[in-house]
Amino acid sequence: MHAYRSHTCADLSLENKGDNVRLSGWVHRVRDHGGVLFLDLRDHYGITQVICDPDSPAFAEMEKVRAEWCVRIDGTVKARDESLVNPKLPTGAIEVYAREIEVLGSAAELPLQVFGDQEYPEETRLRYRYLDLRREKMQKNMTLRSDVVTSIRKRMWDQNFREFQTPIITASSPEGARDFLVPSRLHPGKFYALPQAPQQFKQLLMVSGFDKYFQIAPCFRDEDPRADRSPTDFYQLDMEMSFVTQQDVFDTIQPVIAGIFEEFGGGKKVDETWEQISYKDAALWYGSDKPDLRNPIKMQVVSEHFRDSGFAIFAKLLEQDGTEIRAIPAPTGGSRKFCDRMNAFAQKEGLPGMGYIFWRDQGNGMEAAGPLAKNIGPERTEAIRQQLGLNVGDAAFFLGGKPKSFEAVAGRARNVIGEELNLTDKNRFAFAWIVDFPIYEKDEETGKIDFEHNPFSMPQGGMDALLDDPLKVLGYQYDLACNGYELVSGAIRNHKPEIMFKAFEIAGYGEDEVRKRFGGMVNAFQYGAPPHGGCAAGIDRIVMLLAEEANIREVILFPMNQRAEDLMMNAPSEPTSDQLMELGLRVIPQE
Repeated sequence: MHAYRSHTCADLSLENKGDNVRLSGWVHRVRDHGGVLFLDLRDHYGITQVICDPDSPAFAEMEKVRAEWCVRIDGTVKARDESLVNPKLPTGAIEVYAREIEVLGSAAELPLQVFGDQEYPEETRLRYRYLDLRREKMQKNMTLRSDVVTSIRKRMWDQNFREFQTPIITASSPEGARDFLVPSRLHPGKFYALPQAPQQFKQLLMVSGFDKYFQIAPCFRDEDPRADRSPTDFYQLDMEMSFVTQQDVFDTIQPVIAGIFEEFGGGKKVDETWEQISYKDAALWYGSDKPDLRNPIKMQVVSEHFRDSGFAIFAKLLEQDGTEIRAIPAPTGGSRKFCDRMNAFAQKEGLPGMGYIFWRDQGNGMEAAGPLAKNIGPERTEAIRQQLGLNVGDAAFFLGGKPKSFEAVAGRARNVIGEELNLTDKNRFAFAWIVDFPIYEKDEETGKIDFEHNPFSMPQGGMDALLDDPLKVLGYQYDLACNGYELVSGAIRNHKPEIMFKAFEIAGYGEDEVRKRFGGMVNAFQYGAPPHGGCAAGIDRIVMLLAEEANIREVILFPMNQRAEDLMMNAPSEPTSDQLMELGLRVIPQE
């Protein structure tokens, strides 16, 4: 027999009745029922109940073991009494009568319990992550993650992609976040950087003649943490293709992502048709470039109904250039109590409040109620109701100003309304491509033109577009939104040096600076670069959605805490004097 086990703790069934077996695992819990000991033994695969009575030679040793001790048990498989069968366990029809036990590793007093559903502070869970990972939920999440990555790889291979590994240590490159810098010992005073993404390398692979590339790539960004973002590193499905259009990229990645969600989504509906929504429309309708389309609410512009109206706040606002009033329809939200609740939400978001109208039945017909209705009169409220397609029992909320000043709050309000009124379909994965991103934006204070989105995207219209108003230039850039999260981001790349130099020139970067910052890529583009494009999909975020977790740290094996600290390994840590001297560095104490 094997030194540690003949079976896993999920293998045994009634077919093994009478077999002598050997199991190894962790003591999940011990129960003493009148001198008879019941021990649940757990490994990665499942749980087997072990029984031991005073007649067993293992009894004395079994009395000593405690939760989370690692043990080996030899025994005989027995059928449980019918009344004691546990249908929730694959091994619930049998138990193992213990004849011998060996302690492989005893456990000290536990800082957190593995058995049960107790909640522990995140700091405790991360400090003792190896114990936290023994819990059933965490084992399921990490197994899911592994299975998702395996499935992604197979789906990419099936589409004739080849997997290549790009460097983990490279040159610093401004890509929208802070780099993690690595000092060079051989070149004092110079630094490498951990790659924020394999962006430049995968484009160079296309120049090198590799037609289809993918990689499950680690990426490193020194960012402020959020619930859906790691503050240090993350993994993405990175892909690039040559001789493709934007639609080709969509047609390639959609079956991969859809297949993953169908395979691991627990039976939830996966949208078959993925709408393509312009960035401009997404901001207008949803207040976000990663809208949750499970919520059917679409915001609308209702400025004309308030222009020169009795509601002075909105009327005066509309006299200013670039302002508008938007409405958030709220089907079934037509009660003063709900409207007051949403008004309070707006105040928590830093706004003075949120105007509202709700429609109620007065017996002799419909009536518009609320402060706004009184100020603008029945004609205008009726026109608003008809535009929004609302009826008795419905409401609408209103925000005004320059769109960029209130869009994000309006988007959050839309989400809250959808949740509170049960309009959001929780049994669905809703996907949409967000397209037509503007390349440039204007700083209202300085008047300077700068990049709003990815500077390496090919401008729609090529060089001709760049010779016109830069604020009208759109890029072949796209994101994939799912249930309120950005899952994929990508672009058709700007592969022509003359167009790239012009694009950067508009934002105030001269050719010399572009060559200095992106010399490797710019030089390569002078030697017959093919048209190419691709995207990257966030592995951590995909698994987070599939696992129905709200925090990305629940699907990462060893995540940092919110202060970008690894409490278990004590990172970041102070370097030794010898290390600093070898690298030619000195740490300046912070005041």
